[in-house]
Amino acid sequence: MNNKFSDKHQIRVVSTFSELVNTDFKGITNAICWYRDLAGDFKEVVSKLQFEQDITEVCPEQLLALQLSEKGHLARQIILNDLQLLTDFGASPSLNLIKSYPRDDAFDFIPTDVYSYHVDRSAIATDTFLCTYYGAVSEILPNDQAEQKILIPEIREKLKELHEGSDVEFESFLEEYYFDLHYQPKANAKPINLGLGHIWRLAVDHPQQKVLPCVHRAPEEKEDEYRLLLIC
Repeated sequence: MNNKFSDKHQIRVVSTFSELVNTDFKGITNAICWYRDLAGDFKEVVSKLQFEQDITEVCPEQLLALQLSEKGHLARQIILNDLQLLTDFGASPSLNLIKSYPRDDAFDFIPTDVYSYHVDRSAIATDTFLCTYYGAVSEILPNDQAEQKILIPEIREKLKELHEGSDVEFESFLEEYYFDLHYQPKANAKPINLGLGHIWRLAVDHPQQKVLPCVHRAPEEKEDEYRLLLIC
């Protein structure tokens, strides 16, 4: 398959939904991409949706109520089909119209919002699925190009000052407040833009996972432009 992700060893590219959900992560591969070149006018869909707050969840009924052109109708059918595929698979997909995510400014030396490179964690065997149909696009970072922030000496010292407890309790403190999930790009790191229209499956940190979790982040939204994102 000829696409810009083909030479990324971290990424496995597939051509069907069945391959997306049934291909195992292994080795350094912790991101699988169902690569698609979608037709349809997703911008029209976004323009017709009612924006209610910074993150507005859009239900299928709201999509179906939109008056759309032929290309807008095609985009809507793609979205509805993706939601159905993931639901039938057993996932709980959410379609979100996003102006911006909440910012974490409590500790400027280690923000823990989704704009920071991070991994997802789950107590059960699961993966993260996402697809950006319109707007700014998420990024992933190869694990060897990322450094866990809690291991950076100056950050770790500030966290110890913040904790003011025993060394035994410190590790639990890092997990409790999700500090251990966040990463900093190394010098000369090369983030990978996930592109529009592709459905991605990203490895999550959980007890049964055999590969490293995928380091990723939400993009800075473009001014006066919403994102339309499917995620679960």
